[in-house]
Amino acid sequence: MLQRDYTTSQLDVLEAEAIHIMREVAAEFERPCLLFSGGKDSIVMLRIAEKAFWPAPIPFPLMHVDTGHNFPEVIEFRDRRAAELGARLVVASVQDSIDAGRVVEETGRRASRNRLQTTTLLDAIEDNEFDAVFGGARRDEEKARAKERVFSFRDDFGQWDPKNQRPELWNLYNAKIRKGEHIRVFPLSNWTELDIWDYIRREGIEIPSIYYAHTRKVFERDGMLLADSEFVTRDEDEQLVEMTVRYRTVGDITCTGAVQSAAATVEEIIEEIAATRITERGATRADDRASEASMEDRKRMGYF
Repeated sequence: MLQRDYTTSQLDVLEAEAIHIMREVAAEFERPCLLFSGGKDSIVMLRIAEKAFWPAPIPFPLMHVDTGHNFPEVIEFRDRRAAELGARLVVASVQDSIDAGRVVEETGRRASRNRLQTTTLLDAIEDNEFDAVFGGARRDEEKARAKERVFSFRDDFGQWDPKNQRPELWNLYNAKIRKGEHIRVFPLSNWTELDIWDYIRREGIEIPSIYYAHTRKVFERDGMLLADSEFVTRDEDEQLVEMTVRYRTVGDITCTGAVQSAAATVEEIIEEIAATRITERGATRADDRASEASMEDRKRMGYF
C-alpha cells in the first residue's frame, strides 16, 4: 500500500505564514510597500512576495531608505533585482533630507547617517501615502524587536508604543487605521537567522557577494571590524589590515561590522551560524551596541 508523507517542514510552515500575512495586507490596505535594501531578510521577503502573488506581478512597490553610505555591491544587487522583477523602486534619500534641512548630518569620529533614516522614512511614507510597510525584522534579532507584533501600529507621528499594541489572536490581524496612521508589517517575525539561510539554500536565492568570505581592508573599533571607506574617519591608532571576512547583515557602511570568516558557500555559512551564540546585530551593528534600549528608543521615534 502506498504511504503518503503529509508532514510539513518548519520552513514550509514559516513560508505559509508569511504568504498569508502578505495576502492579508494586499487585501486590507490601499497602498502598501515593501522595504527592500538588498539585504538577506528583504531578499527573502521579496521571494515570499513573488510566491504569494504568482503568476501576477507583486502588487506593491519596493522602497529603500538610502543613506548614501552603502556597500556598492548591495546597491548594484538592489537595482538589478528590482529591474528583473519589473517592480517600481522608490529610493528615499537621506542626502535629500540633509539638503532640504530636514536633518543635520553628524560629524566626528563616530558620525553615521543611520539614525537620520527615521525622518527620511517617515517623509517617504507620508509623501507616497503608504498605509502599510513590510519590514524584514525578526524577533530573534534583539529585545525590542521581540516585543513587537506582526502588525505593528504606528500613530500619525510614526511612533511605536509598546504599551499600546493590539492583540493578535492566532492569525487574525487588526488592520484598522485612521488617515495619517500606518502599520509596519513583519512577515518574518517568527523566523531566525538560521531559518533565513536554510530558506536561501532551499530556494537557491541569489544574495550580494559580501555575505560570502572575501578579502577586505578593515580596522578594529570597539571589538568590531569596520571597512575602509571614504565615509569613515579613522584615528591614527586604527590601522588598516587585510583580512578574510564576510558580513552577517548589511546596512550603513559606517556602523556595520564584518566578521572573520572563511565561509564561502551557503552551506558553510549555515554551519558557522549554527555554532555561534552571538546574534547578528550584536556582532555587527555598532548602532545597536550603544545600549540595550537604543533600538527601542529608535522604534519609538518611528524607526524600523
